[in-house]
Amino acid sequence: MSDPIQLVVFGAAGRMGQAIFELASQSPDLEVSAGVVRPGSGVLSSSAENLLPGAYVAHVPADAKADALVDFSGPGGFDAALDLARARGWPLVSGSTGLSQRQLSSMEDAATHIPVLWAANFSLGVAALAHLVSQAARLLPDWDCEIIEAHHRNKRDAPSGTALMLGRRIRAARGGTGADSAIDRSGSRRDGEIGYAAIRAGDIVGEHEVRLAAPGERIELIHRATDRNLFARGALTAARWLAGKPPGFHGIADVLGLDH
Repeated sequence: MSDPIQLVVFGAAGRMGQAIFELASQSPDLEVSAGVVRPGSGVLSSSAENLLPGAYVAHVPADAKADALVDFSGPGGFDAALDLARARGWPLVSGSTGLSQRQLSSMEDAATHIPVLWAANFSLGVAALAHLVSQAARLLPDWDCEIIEAHHRNKRDAPSGTALMLGRRIRAARGGTGADSAIDRSGSRRDGEIGYAAIRAGDIVGEHEVRLAAPGERIELIHRATDRNLFARGALTAARWLAGKPPGFHGIADVLGLDH
């Protein structure tokens, strides 16, 4: 039996980080070698009941080994995660959303040196949804398009990264540049725009709906997530796939062999 794939997890004290820890501990082919948390985090000095046991660190030791770095630290921790992966030559799997254009550009530049896989959503169902949405948008180029997303009340970025990804897929399918879309619309829609609506309430894990409408008919494509662990499972599948790959930039569609 081959050695387990070694993972370093950024954002290890968060919900996604803990889900990664839990599922990796149940997988004989995976092992978390270090969970990175913010300096001064309480998990460094005491064991909290809601955290799984593991090697929590604020700074990864110089001799640490990893086959992949998995990042769910958000915009505040992303730069450190990317810098570490690039400096150590580790493949990077990131699900951080709300990134700035500078951060996105830095990630694309890093992909010329290390393998990088970024996804706004690691759900396999969402990957299939994006594929179907692209096909529908290409077949129906003149239909109005609206994207509605819902998440838990504490999610900070809006629209969600997944909603924006779906918008980009629609515009690409229609040959557009992606410069003309409506967020928080006031007034009637303009021809060719994509509208976004964001709902933040309760403990909604994640819902995304794409509506394509024309006079007298409409198509609704919907994905609803009910278990947050599905995102962690997708991220671990991506880490397995990315480990050992040459430099390059990838998405979850590559893992599934789908067209972008």
